[in-house]
Amino acid sequence: MAAAQSENPDEPEPTPAQSEDAGGSAAARRGDSRGPTGARPLGPDQSVPAEPRAPGESSSAPLILEHRVLTSLLGAWALAACSVEETAAVEEHLGDCGSCADEALRLREAVGLLHPPESLDLDPALRTRVLEGCLDRRPPRIPVPEWAAPYDAETARLDALLQDIGDAEWHAPVRLRWFEGDGPTSRRTTVAGVIAHLLTVDGLVALALGLDDPLGDVTADRPTPTARTEAYWRTSYFPPTRSVRAPWREQTHDLVRTVSFTGGSGSARLAVPYGDFELPLHDAMLDRAFECWVHAEDIAEAVDYPYEPPSPRHLHRMIDLAARMLPAALAVRRQSGLAAPSRGRHLVPAGEPGRTLRLEIEGLGGGEWLIPLDSPATVGSAEHEVAHVALDGVEFCHLAAGHVPPQEAAAGQVGDREAIRDVLFAAASLSRM
Repeated sequence: MAAAQSENPDEPEPTPAQSEDAGGSAAARRGDSRGPTGARPLGPDQSVPAEPRAPGESSSAPLILEHRVLTSLLGAWALAACSVEETAAVEEHLGDCGSCADEALRLREAVGLLHPPESLDLDPALRTRVLEGCLDRRPPRIPVPEWAAPYDAETARLDALLQDIGDAEWHAPVRLRWFEGDGPTSRRTTVAGVIAHLLTVDGLVALALGLDDPLGDVTADRPTPTARTEAYWRTSYFPPTRSVRAPWREQTHDLVRTVSFTGGSGSARLAVPYGDFELPLHDAMLDRAFECWVHAEDIAEAVDYPYEPPSPRHLHRMIDLAARMLPAALAVRRQSGLAAPSRGRHLVPAGEPGRTLRLEIEGLGGGEWLIPLDSPATVGSAEHEVAHVALDGVEFCHLAAGHVPPQEAAAGQVGDREAIRDVLFAAASLSRM
């Protein structure tokens, strides 16, 4: 190591340029034909080789093609099937040739039609198809009763919607709408408040089945859906947030699981009290499915998200429940002076046919129902038909939810106008918060 050091420590070290010159001179003295970098000098007839191009990289000089060749390349260019050089030549030509530019535009638009945009949202029927495929291979040991299937499906659909919304959207304003007396009314809340409402009202079914009450120690003034909801909102220290989703979804699972285990003949005799009235368990589960769908639409509208109606067979069951409840609702309105008194010449005995309105539901879940007008105890009869009303299935459900004014609901009306008005208003009066 000592021999490598300079003998004169005071002599300055050579600069890089001096070292290079020295190296070059040394190479010349050795007779070496290579330069300082080890490369041999070029001869008089040699040229610098071109730098290799990466795959797909175009040369500096663009292709020069005839007009007919460029025209023939327009189709491949529209499909992005040209090479880089051909693409550059075609695009340069399009800036100078108006006819080719118009043709290229038409071809690009045609290519766009070959690839229509697809929605990123999952098919609403995907869950049903997957479950049906799984159950066809392995039937469930304890199946969900047919009368509870709409509730199971609608709660699952709503939960899928809730999975897609962000934290801020849980506080999006929602206006709950229903019908009281002869006019509409509403209540302002949030997306989280709607789920809290579903949680508390589903609790009526939970109590009837012997499950825990979601209200806990909170006591409502009356065991009605409205009173229970108001009590929950009033006693909440903070407004409901997305944390309400977990107890609501857990309760829906408990309800479906319980009715599946107890879905025998004994469940048909079980009644669910709603305060002012009560419903058999089968109808109560259908009522909860209907309200879950309606409020899911309210939430979807608040967060600007598309939402489809229930499947036709489930929608038909919901329409059938509303149609069966119309005679009792009409009788309550008549007792309150909100509907015209029965115009029968004599009282119709229970179980006998009386004046009837034919309710025809078109579209999804459609069918026909004969609605007795004189008393819930009478029987609808085609021979005693005095009026005929036709509505779309989804429109009728929106009427029963209090979302459509009765005066604007019917698509077709024939017969006794007073009877038609009373039935449409009775349908709207089925709604509640």
